[in-house]
Amino acid sequence: MTKVVIISGGTSANSRLNGLENEAISFLNKSGATFERIIVRDLPAEDLLHAKFDSPAIIEANKKVEEADAVIVLTPVYKAAYTGVLKAYLDLLPQKGFVDKLILPLVIGGTFGHLLMIDYALKPVFSALGAETILHGVYVLDSEVERTEDNSYFLDHEVQKRLQKELANLTAFLKVNQPLLK
Repeated sequence: MTKVVIISGGTSANSRLNGLENEAISFLNKSGATFERIIVRDLPAEDLLHAKFDSPAIIEANKKVEEADAVIVLTPVYKAAYTGVLKAYLDLLPQKGFVDKLILPLVIGGTFGHLLMIDYALKPVFSALGAETILHGVYVLDSEVERTEDNSYFLDHEVQKRLQKELANLTAFLKVNQPLLK
Protein backbone atom coordinates (compact mmCIF):
# COMPACT_ATOMS: atom_id res chain seq x y z
CA MET A 1 0.00 0.00 0.00
CA THR A 2 1.20 3.49 -0.82
CA LYS A 3 2.35 5.61 2.11
CA VAL A 4 2.34 9.39 1.85
CA VAL A 5 3.49 11.97 4.36
CA ILE A 6 2.13 15.50 4.21
CA ILE A 7 4.50 18.17 5.52
CA SER A 8 2.65 21.41 6.21
CA GLY A 9 4.95 24.41 6.52
CA GLY A 10 2.15 26.85 7.25
CA THR A 11 2.47 29.22 10.17
CA SER A 12 -1.21 29.62 11.04
CA ALA A 13 -3.84 27.11 12.09
CA ASN A 14 -6.49 28.79 9.91
CA SER A 15 -4.47 29.57 6.79
CA ARG A 16 -5.93 29.18 3.32
CA LEU A 17 -3.14 26.64 2.87
CA ASN A 18 -5.44 24.30 4.80
CA GLY A 19 -7.79 24.32 1.82
CA LEU A 20 -5.04 22.75 -0.30
CA GLU A 21 -4.18 20.27 2.43
CA ASN A 22 -7.83 19.29 2.88
CA GLU A 23 -8.12 18.66 -0.87
CA ALA A 24 -5.00 16.47 -0.79
CA ILE A 25 -6.29 14.53 2.22
CA SER A 26 -9.66 13.99 0.55
CA PHE A 27 -7.95 12.73 -2.60
CA LEU A 28 -5.65 10.39 -0.67
CA ASN A 29 -8.59 8.97 1.30
CA LYS A 30 -10.44 8.22 -1.94
CA SER A 31 -7.36 6.68 -3.58
CA GLY A 32 -6.76 4.24 -0.74
CA ALA A 33 -3.31 5.60 0.10
CA THR A 34 -2.33 5.78 3.72
CA PHE A 35 -0.93 9.05 4.94
CA GLU A 36 0.46 10.79 7.96
CA ARG A 37 0.85 14.49 8.62
CA ILE A 38 3.68 16.58 9.95
CA ILE A 39 2.45 20.01 10.94
CA VAL A 40 5.76 21.76 11.38
CA ARG A 41 4.41 24.63 13.49
CA ASP A 42 3.31 22.02 16.06
CA LEU A 43 6.84 20.63 16.48
CA PRO A 44 8.67 22.02 19.52
CA ALA A 45 9.95 25.47 18.53
CA GLU A 46 13.10 25.08 20.62
CA ASP A 47 13.95 21.83 18.85
CA LEU A 48 13.56 23.50 15.47
CA LEU A 49 15.45 26.67 16.39
CA HIS A 50 18.32 24.88 18.09
CA ALA A 51 18.52 22.07 15.52
CA LYS A 52 17.96 19.32 18.06
CA PHE A 53 18.42 16.28 15.86
CA ASP A 54 17.96 14.05 18.91
CA SER A 55 14.55 15.52 19.81
CA PRO A 56 11.93 12.76 20.15
CA ALA A 57 9.45 14.88 18.16
CA ILE A 58 11.95 15.44 15.33
CA ILE A 59 12.96 11.77 15.31
CA GLU A 60 9.28 10.77 15.09
CA ALA A 61 8.61 13.22 12.24
CA ASN A 62 11.70 12.06 10.36
CA LYS A 63 10.60 8.44 10.75
CA LYS A 64 7.33 9.31 9.01
CA VAL A 65 9.31 10.72 6.08
CA GLU A 66 11.63 7.71 6.03
CA GLU A 67 8.71 5.28 5.82
CA ALA A 68 6.85 7.21 3.12
CA ASP A 69 6.81 6.50 -0.60
CA ALA A 70 5.78 10.07 -1.37
CA VAL A 71 5.97 13.45 0.33
CA ILE A 72 3.54 16.30 -0.22
CA VAL A 73 5.06 19.58 0.93
CA LEU A 74 2.73 22.51 1.54
CA THR A 75 3.86 26.07 2.15
CA PRO A 76 2.72 29.62 1.75
CA VAL A 77 5.07 32.07 0.04
CA TYR A 78 6.87 34.45 2.40
CA LYS A 79 9.42 36.89 0.96
CA ALA A 80 9.57 34.99 -2.36
CA ALA A 81 10.37 31.67 -0.66
CA TYR A 82 8.93 29.00 1.61
CA THR A 83 8.39 29.64 5.32
CA GLY A 84 11.20 29.75 7.83
CA VAL A 85 9.51 27.10 9.95
CA LEU A 86 9.53 24.74 6.95
CA LYS A 87 13.21 25.50 6.34
CA ALA A 88 14.00 24.81 10.00
CA TYR A 89 12.38 21.37 9.71
CA LEU A 90 13.93 20.50 6.34
CA ASP A 91 17.32 21.29 7.88
CA LEU A 92 16.66 18.55 10.44
CA LEU A 93 15.95 15.84 7.89
CA PRO A 94 18.82 13.47 7.17
CA GLN A 95 21.06 14.57 4.29
CA LYS A 96 19.41 12.08 1.92
CA GLY A 97 15.99 12.15 3.54
CA PHE A 98 14.14 12.43 0.21
CA VAL A 99 16.01 9.65 -1.62
CA ASP A 100 13.53 7.26 -3.25
CA LYS A 101 10.62 9.60 -2.47
CA LEU A 102 8.21 11.12 -4.94
CA ILE A 103 7.77 14.79 -4.03
CA LEU A 104 4.75 17.01 -4.70
CA PRO A 105 4.98 20.70 -3.75
CA LEU A 106 1.74 22.61 -3.12
CA VAL A 107 2.18 26.36 -2.66
CA ILE A 108 -0.09 29.30 -1.97
CA GLY A 109 0.89 32.91 -2.55
CA GLY A 110 -0.49 36.40 -2.90
CA THR A 111 0.54 37.15 -6.49
CA PHE A 112 1.63 35.46 -9.69
CA GLY A 113 4.97 37.19 -9.16
CA HIS A 114 6.03 34.24 -7.00
CA LEU A 115 4.88 31.54 -9.41
CA LEU A 116 8.42 30.30 -10.04
CA MET A 117 9.12 29.89 -6.33
CA ILE A 118 8.54 26.16 -6.68
CA ASP A 119 11.31 25.85 -9.27
CA TYR A 120 13.79 28.30 -7.77
CA ALA A 121 13.28 27.93 -4.00
CA LEU A 122 11.76 24.52 -3.24
CA LYS A 123 13.08 22.14 -5.88
CA PRO A 124 16.78 22.88 -5.18
CA VAL A 125 16.26 22.06 -1.48
CA PHE A 126 14.38 18.89 -2.36
CA SER A 127 17.22 17.89 -4.69
CA ALA A 128 19.78 18.60 -1.96
CA LEU A 129 17.83 16.16 0.22
CA GLY A 130 18.21 13.48 -2.46
CA ALA A 131 14.90 13.79 -4.31
CA GLU A 132 15.17 12.66 -7.91
CA THR A 133 11.48 12.69 -8.80
CA ILE A 134 9.74 15.99 -8.10
CA LEU A 135 6.36 16.59 -9.68
CA HIS A 136 5.53 19.99 -11.19
CA GLY A 137 3.55 21.04 -8.18
CA VAL A 138 0.66 23.45 -7.91
CA TYR A 139 0.87 27.18 -7.21
CA VAL A 140 -2.38 28.74 -6.01
CA LEU A 141 -3.29 32.36 -5.35
CA ASP A 142 -4.77 33.28 -1.97
CA SER A 143 -7.73 34.74 -3.82
CA GLU A 144 -8.51 31.31 -5.30
CA VAL A 145 -9.20 29.79 -1.86
CA GLU A 146 -12.20 31.11 0.05
CA ARG A 147 -12.30 30.69 3.83
CA THR A 148 -15.79 30.53 5.34
CA GLU A 149 -16.88 31.65 8.79
CA ASP A 150 -16.75 28.06 10.07
CA ASN A 151 -13.13 27.70 8.83
CA SER A 152 -14.07 25.56 5.85
CA TYR A 153 -12.42 26.25 2.52
CA PHE A 154 -13.76 26.44 -1.00
CA LEU A 155 -11.31 26.14 -3.85
CA ASP A 156 -11.75 27.79 -7.22
CA HIS A 157 -12.89 25.18 -9.76
CA GLU A 158 -9.70 25.54 -11.85
CA VAL A 159 -7.55 25.13 -8.74
CA GLN A 160 -9.45 21.97 -7.84
CA LYS A 161 -8.82 20.59 -11.33
CA ARG A 162 -5.08 21.37 -11.18
CA LEU A 163 -4.75 19.85 -7.72
CA GLN A 164 -6.68 16.75 -8.72
CA LYS A 165 -4.46 16.33 -11.78
CA GLU A 166 -1.20 16.54 -9.80
CA LEU A 167 -2.52 14.29 -7.05
CA ALA A 168 -3.62 11.77 -9.70
CA ASN A 169 -0.13 12.00 -11.21
CA LEU A 170 1.34 11.26 -7.79
CA THR A 171 -0.75 8.15 -7.19
CA ALA A 172 -0.37 6.90 -10.77
CA PHE A 173 3.39 7.34 -10.65
CA LEU A 174 3.57 5.43 -7.37
CA LYS A 175 1.50 2.54 -8.74
CA VAL A 176 3.68 2.19 -11.82
CA ASN A 177 7.08 2.85 -10.22
CA GLN A 178 6.73 1.42 -6.72
CA PRO A 179 9.38 -1.27 -7.20
CA LEU A 180 11.81 1.32 -8.65
CA LEU A 181 11.48 3.72 -5.73
CA LYS A 182 12.28 1.24 -2.96
